[in-house]
Amino acid sequence: MDIEYGSGKTKYGPGVSIKLTGDEVSIAIHAYLVAYGVHVDGPRTVFVNDELCTSGEVYVDPSGFVIAQGDKFSGRGPNAEVSGAGTASAGLPG
Repeated sequence: MDIEYGSGKTKYGPGVSIKLTGDEVSIAIHAYLVAYGVHVDGPRTVFVNDELCTSGEVYVDPSGFVIAQGDKFSGRGPNAEVSGAGTASAGLPG
């Protein structure tokens, strides 16, 4: 999982991009299912839009922010607030 400021050039800032591998997307979907009481045992394949999921991205609008391992990423960009790194690897399991 990589978290970095987005490449968008909006009036309010670049936003934040969270990039996921296919395995990380699969884990996120599994966690969602478990949260709703759906448990799957055994091998599974994740398809998104009828295609094998090999990666994913979450874009956070300039009005939002992300906190990963104590670092804050403002959607308005790295200079919007004192805290926040430019890019980081979240270091989460996956």
